[in-house]
Amino acid sequence: MSQTTTYLIRGARVLGGEPADILVRDGIIADLGPDLSAEGAEIVEAAGLVALPGLVDIHVHLREPGREDAETVASGSRAAAMGGFTAVCTMANTDPVADTAGVVEQVWRLGREAGYCDVQPIGAVTKGLGGERLAELGAMADSAARVRMFSDDGMCVSDALLMRRALEYVKAFDGVVAQHAQEPRLTEHAQMNEGEVSDRLGLGGWPAVAEEAIIARDCLLAEHVGSRLHICHVSTKGSVQIIRWAKSRGCDVTAEVTPHHLLLTDELAESYDPIYKVNPPLRTAEDVQALREALADGTIDCVATDHAPHPVEAKETEWANAAMGMIGLETALSVVQHAMVDTGLLDWAGVAERMSAIPARIGRLAGHGRPLVIGEPANITLYDTAAERVVDAASMVSKSANTPYRGMRLPGRVAATFLRGIPTVLDGKVQ
Repeated sequence: MSQTTTYLIRGARVLGGEPADILVRDGIIADLGPDLSAEGAEIVEAAGLVALPGLVDIHVHLREPGREDAETVASGSRAAAMGGFTAVCTMANTDPVADTAGVVEQVWRLGREAGYCDVQPIGAVTKGLGGERLAELGAMADSAARVRMFSDDGMCVSDALLMRRALEYVKAFDGVVAQHAQEPRLTEHAQMNEGEVSDRLGLGGWPAVAEEAIIARDCLLAEHVGSRLHICHVSTKGSVQIIRWAKSRGCDVTAEVTPHHLLLTDELAESYDPIYKVNPPLRTAEDVQALREALADGTIDCVATDHAPHPVEAKETEWANAAMGMIGLETALSVVQHAMVDTGLLDWAGVAERMSAIPARIGRLAGHGRPLVIGEPANITLYDTAAERVVDAASMVSKSANTPYRGMRLPGRVAATFLRGIPTVLDGKVQ
């Protein structure tokens, strides 16, 4: 990566507004306005590009330690930078599980060494993701990684008493429990969304109520103990209605939606291609529309990719044996443009809120999600809204290629990403 400390970004449209120049010096935005000049600055031509605060993803899987064949912190960080992200929060389902101060500090240090984006570990709620006893929440919070989000993502904290204890515990350090809402008894042997398509294909159905029942329970628990709750990868219309109801009661609940749940439906499973197998499953077109509207009106707070890399052999197999998950860091902004901006549901200021400011606030990520104004950290994404590309899995920066968008024509391209004034991506290439 370049070590130049002064850059003059010329003609960028900040949040899609009027063109302006952005002077970046020593890691901060030193000046902002028309016709700026700075002796010795490296010029970045950005005419026609939209300038956004560096994107923040509070739900990724970087697999290290334990599954470095699928992804590493370094490779995942590069993929994040390529997607316009300056900070990501990485889930705890590694091997060993990130349920101790030692493991979360290892992941945090790997992120610092890579240097492509800030990597904030998420700690496990329960020991070994086993759902039986709480992990070392306080020790992880006090560690060098200063963990504030805790999740057993991939596994639901299905025991109501244990979930209550976790919500109570994290209050002491302003933490949040991020729940993977999946009632396990209702999803045994489930393969895809329960509905007409699953009946026709003969695949085990995954009912919407399995997600909705846990969300309703946990919103009531969070309200009861006065704690912060975050709902991971919301996927159904009913979940949206429950979250809207909980917020109307004053419950301190936030929620995320993935790009793939904003665009793809369960009808894709008719190909029996495991690339479309994911947890929670792709739902119906009615669910997709409800999720889009909820993201637009603020019921769903933010976008998170649930970037889930897998090696080829885990996906190129029969559906029943295939791993669940999709990669998404490098395509997230394009999908959001396609699903939300080009449809008129969000403007670029709204995208900045839902993909930078709000996730940074939920994850308590200092220095990220800040507005592009003088004196703020120069975490900046430059995005070409007019570009168009056909997604090529082989060209992904991630170590894995399990993208559900392969061969799909998507709008937009990240032209540059700056992390505290240092470009991690320039001219569409990782530095």
